[in-house]
Amino acid sequence: MLDRLHHVAVICADYQRSRHFYAEVLGLAVIREVWRAERQSWKCDLAIGPHAMIELFSFPDPPPRVSRPEARGLRHLAFAVAALDPVIKRLTAAGIAVEPVRVDEYTGRRFTFFADPDDLPLELYED
Repeated sequence: MLDRLHHVAVICADYQRSRHFYAEVLGLAVIREVWRAERQSWKCDLAIGPHAMIELFSFPDPPPRVSRPEARGLRHLAFAVAALDPVIKRLTAAGIAVEPVRVDEYTGRRFTFFADPDDLPLELYED
């Protein structure tokens, strides 16, 4: 029925800041970027591995969304990484706060959380 995750869409408060964060800080490759004049909106598709994307959108005056603590809706977006430590080092060097590393009590895998420029919760999960 469902084969795989295709994309996650994120509406940004500051498009250029978020584009820099996802493309430059997290290192996701830009697949395409378009200006949609009829919506006064940028759309940028960024690759997560060979099969998934993040779509970044800008819209004029998007309303804020409650995301913490434990509000209904999408809880967080998790990225699989081969090793946590190098990614954490890269994030902290870029001035991004990263929570202390935890261990999943069921899988024994290490993980941590950080936030994007709009304070959306993101997770790194050591695969």
